[in-house]
Amino acid sequence: MARMRGTDDKPAAMFSYVSADERIPRDHPLRTIRTFVDEILRDMTREFDALCATHRHPSIPPERLLRAQLLQLFSRCGASGA
Repeated sequence: MARMRGTDDKPAAMFSYVSADERIPRDHPLRTIRTFVDEILRDMTREFDALCATHRHPSIPPERLLRAQLLQLFSRCGASGA
């Protein structure tokens, strides 16, 4: 059966010549958090595979959606000063 869960490849720059990696300082706390989160999500691959459909078109990878939600949460915390 075809795998319908999309791949979690990092996309190339779409509308900018400067990557997000180049914009974030090397000592920024989000880099440490990203490393930790990526490791956890990598360990969850089997669970994500079991949840995703085995037919139709490929989905947005759950890893990417979870990272986006975390970034939104962290940016709200930073904006509110909490």
